[in-house]
Amino acid sequence: MRKTIILMLSVALLAVGCCKQQSNQPKMEDECLYSPEQTDFAFWSNVAEQMELRLHAAPDAQDFETVALTKNENDFWTASVSGDLAGKYYTVRSFQNGEWAAESPGIFAKAVNINGQKAAIIDFAKTNPEGWDQDLRPAMTDPTDIVVYETHLRDYTMANPAIENKGKFLAFTEQPAIDHLKELGITHLQILPFFDFGSIDETKTINSQLSTINSQLSTINCYNWGYDPVNYNVPEGGYSTNPYDPACRIREAKQMIQALHKAGIRVIMDVVYNHTYDVMGCALGRVVPKYFYRLNEDGTYANGSGCGNETASDHEMYRRFMVESVCYWAREYHIDGFRFDLMGIHDQETMNAIRAALDEIDPTILTYGEGWAAEAPSYPYEQLAMKQWTYKMPRVGAFSDDIRNALIGSPFDHERGFASGNPAGKQALMNGLVGCIGFEDPNGLLGPEPLRWAGEPMQHVSYITCHDNYCLRDRIEVSAPEETEATKLRMNKLAQTAVLVSQGMSFLYGGEELYRTKQGIDNSYQSPDSINTIPWENKEKYADLFEYYQNMIAIRRAHKGFRLGSSELVKEHVEFVPTENESLVVYRIKNLEGIDTAKSLIVLLNGGNQAQQIEIPEGKYILLAFNGEADVNGLSELEESQAIVAPYSATILAEK
Repeated sequence: MRKTIILMLSVALLAVGCCKQQSNQPKMEDECLYSPEQTDFAFWSNVAEQMELRLHAAPDAQDFETVALTKNENDFWTASVSGDLAGKYYTVRSFQNGEWAAESPGIFAKAVNINGQKAAIIDFAKTNPEGWDQDLRPAMTDPTDIVVYETHLRDYTMANPAIENKGKFLAFTEQPAIDHLKELGITHLQILPFFDFGSIDETKTINSQLSTINSQLSTINCYNWGYDPVNYNVPEGGYSTNPYDPACRIREAKQMIQALHKAGIRVIMDVVYNHTYDVMGCALGRVVPKYFYRLNEDGTYANGSGCGNETASDHEMYRRFMVESVCYWAREYHIDGFRFDLMGIHDQETMNAIRAALDEIDPTILTYGEGWAAEAPSYPYEQLAMKQWTYKMPRVGAFSDDIRNALIGSPFDHERGFASGNPAGKQALMNGLVGCIGFEDPNGLLGPEPLRWAGEPMQHVSYITCHDNYCLRDRIEVSAPEETEATKLRMNKLAQTAVLVSQGMSFLYGGEELYRTKQGIDNSYQSPDSINTIPWENKEKYADLFEYYQNMIAIRRAHKGFRLGSSELVKEHVEFVPTENESLVVYRIKNLEGIDTAKSLIVLLNGGNQAQQIEIPEGKYILLAFNGEADVNGLSELEESQAIVAPYSATILAEK
């Protein structure tokens, strides 16, 4: 027995020793650790035979100092250089298979020169705006309280005459940019990728008015969504006022986040870890060829991203890279959430590791993404972070194409959806309203096998449009071109109402509240500003639409019944009322005493062109929405046993 105890103790001590040794090895983010006395460098490569660092006095300097790097037992190549190196630049290159690879700024560069070919050595403490140490995330209790507003820095700012720093991080430090978001009532701003990406020549972005002067040049050089990562851990220089200054983009990105936090708005970063802009043109491919990517059996690059390559989150060091990268943005930039592009390419273990690491920083940091891939990834399907496996990744959400397609039709055809007169999506809509949690309706209204891919409602991102595909106005136009504008506006309101009364997390595409159009272009990733910008003049022209969105967001936030927060509560309090009309959904949240200010909530969604009437439980009601109008304080009071819902609209009742 004593020998057994000694053996167990020895194994335990060995395990502690291993953990200690692993915790002492460099992190991938430790590539460049600056202090005024010395700078420490550490680059990971398991294939290099030699590695060297090149120190440059200036980004365009032809001469450089070469520093040999020494490999440790963990495949990190390290060196320490004494003296104050602030203001210098560096590149790293590796020798493998008998030749030196091209230089790169390193895998985890955190500051770079213009267009990101060299890494910069800076004192990060000097990049912090005044009061940064006191910057706090706005309070948040439950993810289902969230209303996300997605936008692109240029889309939101270029056409607003009141904004000075158009197309720049600093635009969101200006009151006109912030005031609109506050008026609308959103809680989180999701910004399309603002890490350093490859499709924009930063030398051509100095003048923020460039694209309005020359729209053709904008198409070529100045506009892109940014889904083409180069340096994952550096803000994009094209959004700074001076991309030649490595510290400028860092400071201004922080100023943007700080200003939004002061306004009570959290910031979500759109991240693209699933592929790189180029393979051998980026650090991942140059420093450690092929390791960070999945390969086909013939040695060619797999292409689940549809962009020529897919990264290998299942490989230990790329998983570590992803985890450390999101944590770095959360710590250094105070980012409040991450939206993962083509999340289905990543494996479930990696997404769970990211969630666990962020929980140690702040459990309220949000994680969600696209639960699909562009093409079939080169990895076992059942282990991928696809939407159908969302329940295996607690507190990681996925976009619901179920509720999207049900409401407005699939983006891959021009068919109508429920909100525009096609009742075929009714069952999927009801599943989406309860968050696709496997809701078993006693009347079987949600089908013989109700949709279940989310474990909790917060994992269901309810939306109808985003930057991809048609915006809502254009989608309704291509599927219902013969309808009048008045009818199309009713369809618009009905679709967005369903999103905002669903039990999942609500997501809105920026500009829908202003009836934006992209002139029928569904893939505007490099279209000029004239196609992509939000039309601010529509705020007056379509004031009724803006006010409806505003009031519906307020209604959602005022009534906990629309965001119960757990699958147990949804199953306990929600019921669907059978109807003879296929174009009518009746959704009731009942027995809300102690949960909501209302005793019950009743939602009638009419996707048909005829008014409908239905019996409701007797009681005293406040009419929150009716016939295309909404008011968080109530349009009127009712004391009836029947409710009417107008064509292509919603009626919402709160029982007193």
